[in-house]
Amino acid sequence: MVSICLIYFVFFLFFSIITFSSSLYFMVLNYSMILEFELLSINSSSIVMTILLDWMSLLFMSFVLFISSMVVYYSKEYMEGDLNINRFIMLVSMFVLSMMLLIISPNLISILLGWDGLGLVSYCLVIYYQNVKSYNAGMLTALTNRIGDVALLMSIAWMVNYGSWNYIFYIEYMKSDFSMELISYLVVLAAMTKSAQIPFSSWLPAAMAAPTPVSSLVHSSTLVTAGVYLLIRFSAALSFNLMMILLFVGSMTMFMAGLGANFEFDLKKIIALSTLSQLGLMMSILALGEMNLAFFHLLTHALFKATLFMCAGCIIHNLSNCQDIRYMGSLVTQMPLTCCFFNISNLSLCGLPFTSGFYSKDLILEVLSMNYLNIFIYLIFFLSTGLTACYTFRLMYYSLMGDYNFSSLSSLSDTGYVMLKGMSGLIFLVIMGGSMLMWLIFPIPYFICLPFYMKIMALLVSGVGAWVGYEFSKFSLSYSLKSMDYLGTSLFFSSMWNMPILSTFGVNFYILNLGKKIYLNLDQGWSEYLGSQNIFNNMKNSSMFMQFLFNNNIKIYLIMLVIWVVFLFIYMF
Repeated sequence: MVSICLIYFVFFLFFSIITFSSSLYFMVLNYSMILEFELLSINSSSIVMTILLDWMSLLFMSFVLFISSMVVYYSKEYMEGDLNINRFIMLVSMFVLSMMLLIISPNLISILLGWDGLGLVSYCLVIYYQNVKSYNAGMLTALTNRIGDVALLMSIAWMVNYGSWNYIFYIEYMKSDFSMELISYLVVLAAMTKSAQIPFSSWLPAAMAAPTPVSSLVHSSTLVTAGVYLLIRFSAALSFNLMMILLFVGSMTMFMAGLGANFEFDLKKIIALSTLSQLGLMMSILALGEMNLAFFHLLTHALFKATLFMCAGCIIHNLSNCQDIRYMGSLVTQMPLTCCFFNISNLSLCGLPFTSGFYSKDLILEVLSMNYLNIFIYLIFFLSTGLTACYTFRLMYYSLMGDYNFSSLSSLSDTGYVMLKGMSGLIFLVIMGGSMLMWLIFPIPYFICLPFYMKIMALLVSGVGAWVGYEFSKFSLSYSLKSMDYLGTSLFFSSMWNMPILSTFGVNFYILNLGKKIYLNLDQGWSEYLGSQNIFNNMKNSSMFMQFLFNNNIKIYLIMLVIWVVFLFIYMF
């Protein structure tokens, strides 16, 4: 019997190749296609199923399908002992299909279908391992994403005024008219929740409770990139003020995530925070009006981030589900091929020259340097780039170098051939993908003219960041951790600027605590004592008294008779 993983692997890979070749065809001809199927017409507003096919949607679809095919193939071994593996693969394929629907939709109604599909299926996948931590993470993910869903619903309701939900026809008009500008504000809010920008960032590291293949898919090309993709489509509709807000929020998210990752010890959470940092970078460069650059970085990031998560899954799998990087060390001698892939992806994330991440990241930083922007944004961008190198090298030194800190009886090896094949399918693109995409997406090359010191600034901050990361990773029994000297500051930075506290404890703790006090003091306190309990006691006492009278009526009658006779005698004398 053929495994369901192999069926879906072949299916996704086949369609990935078809969509990629179609994308090249559309790109060469500079061709776009809109297909419309009218489903219903109400009050001159027709509900139309619209499909937009251009080079961008087809290229993104091919990447999503290719990464999904590798992830499904990888899951064959990773989820091997799972009794419900068929259900898991079905959920993953539903997730991918929701993303497909979102990518090809120029219509807000069908976008909402894909958008909500992603939210619903992501909840099912986050709570896949059924425990309290997963349920809490799933709830946080679902509820945060609901804010974005509501923003999209409101923009759909507002677009009834314009006779069609095909936003693509009104995209230029949205800037000029204030009532239409409202839609772009709502769309930006929706994109910020889905792409986990400040203040909605806390759900993204929490969603790590999902199985690693899901994390690989979610953090590379599906759920979190949906918001960025939507804004790339809406980029022409964003006014100057909105772009400045987005630039500030994106750059702050990038800086906050980079800082937080340097204090984290959970392998998957470090990679999740690096995703958050890269999403902030995409949002920021999008806010500067460079939508092609944002799309370019979106694709290159998808490649190395999927590979990073797959390698992390392989390491976790071999270490009996241990995710703490302090227990790792010297893995390069035990799992050489996995660590080789892990290193290549990490260096691509840092922007090592001529890996795929370098082409997009370096270009973004150079385009930023050419813009007339303030020193604040310039500093935040380059500091965040340095922090990326910092947490990456810290992670590499903790996990790959040094002493082996896990159980001495465990045996590690690169024996997961299926997982290795899944990763090796991606690693070629992690190395070559950047230059290939650069030739495709930018037919006219960017000419960047910068002074020497600004030109090498990106490499310089990455080098300094790598050195600081090495200093951070000096961890042994005799070594005094610097972060312990400034515990309050360390806790603030490591908890993503207290955002999880605000989105969990801040929302429910005080309300639940107040409810508890009301319950104890009123419901089971004074109101209970003076209300139902008091009435019950009074009625019980009076009924017991009456019962006593009825049970002893002859005795009472005789006693009353005697008392009456005694009173009569007293009265007579």
